Amino acid sequence: MRHRHKTSKLQRPKAHRRSLLANQACSLIEEGEIKTTLAKAKALRPVVEKMVTLGKKGIAADSAGDKAKGVHYRRQALAFLRHKKSVSKLFNEIASASVDRAGGYTRITKLGPRESDSAPMAFISWVDQFVGKPTEAEAPVEAEA
Repeated sequence: MRHRHKTSKLQRPKAHRRSLLANQACSLIEEGEIKTTLAKAKALRPVVEKMVTLGKKGIAADSAGDKAKGVHYRRQALAFLRHKKSVSKLFNEIASASVDRAGGYTRITKLGPRESDSAPMAFISWVDQFVGKPTEAEAPVEAEA
């Protein structure tokens, strides 16, 4: 029996499951929203929320003047995610946008079944979507008369 074991195994060995969730977490951090199966989205939610909590703790430690704790939280996130770019975006943009929220940083939106195998699909996205400054390529061009 699996009493008190709430880890969703996703029909994968532990190392493969950990890599899958780390890769999906990085994709969610970079893209802001990903489309995946409902089971993977439900397994990804607690992983990503723990990463945001690490980011919030790192921000709080940096603002309190304890630089060593801030570095410690960044290294913990880097140990799981393994992408420096994702960790910096997590701490600088996503965690700072969610500072006032006590939890529930992600939203799962159910979609219909996938056409090929009828697997239930879902979008997982951030509740507090960070909106940054548009880059030069995305900025609207004003018409000159």
